[in-house]
Amino acid sequence: MDKYYATGKRKTAVSKVWLKEGSGIIRINGKSLNEYFGGLSSLKLIIEQPFKVTGYESKLDCDCQVLGSGLSAQAQAIRHGISKALVMFDPQARNILKPLGFLTRDQRSVERKKYGLKKARKSFQWSKR
Repeated sequence: MDKYYATGKRKTAVSKVWLKEGSGIIRINGKSLNEYFGGLSSLKLIIEQPFKVTGYESKLDCDCQVLGSGLSAQAQAIRHGISKALVMFDPQARNILKPLGFLTRDQRSVERKKYGLKKARKSFQWSKR
């Protein structure tokens, strides 16, 4: 039985994803999908999207390790990793996933704070007199 490995990234979240044939179980950091994301059903949907659009939702098991950033960025990093691993498993899946943007790494991240400002672009109140 082969395992397919890929990494996914978003902001500062990095996910390592292993896919193998199975019954559709998704484990993240040793926990089930429901255990890790709790009541956040929108994040669960984000992770399951690549499986649903390609038709592999109950045919592949997914083991993920994810660290960094927040839960939303972690979910998007996992989706990116799953999509890349699915293309390794089935090269025809690329034609489905690429137009949906699942294979594109979203490189946006937090802009650094500048000296003399409150945040990256927000400044202190200026008074003329």
